[in-house]
Amino acid sequence: MAKQMDRRIIGDLADNGVDFITSVPCKQLAGVIEVLDQTPAIRHMPSNKEDEGMGLCAGAYMGGMRPAIFMQNTALGVVMNSLATLIQFYQIPLPMLISYRGEVGEPVACQVEMALHTKAILNQLQIPTYHFHTPGDADELPGILNHAQMCRKPVAILTDASFWRAAA
Repeated sequence: MAKQMDRRIIGDLADNGVDFITSVPCKQLAGVIEVLDQTPAIRHMPSNKEDEGMGLCAGAYMGGMRPAIFMQNTALGVVMNSLATLIQFYQIPLPMLISYRGEVGEPVACQVEMALHTKAILNQLQIPTYHFHTPGDADELPGILNHAQMCRKPVAILTDASFWRAAA
């Protein structure tokens, strides 16, 4: 079932015109990145760091593409400046598929600290945020992608461990 969810997410992105995705390695997003690499309709450009990925997405958008980024919430602090002064300033619609690490059941203690701040940071930046807890929540993805394009804003799609466990 996990592969099915991975294919569904990539399919929804492709069906909604996303044709460029950058990512930073992430254990929770590994399956969806694997499917992405097998999808010729979307150019995948891995990034070394998330703020570098923001620049790649901005360049792709300005070159006529529809970008998205896959990242962990633990990197949100690293991308705040790029989000505010590049993505938001230039009104770039950017779906951000974010693995939401640090909730109950998280095996890595240092992940917990950023989980405490993730939603507040996104709220402070006035970024529409959606939290996927169960596979049924993914039904909202096409509407979220359309919303990002319509309002020309980044949107955050938080996917927590319970979402990926239930999809497995």
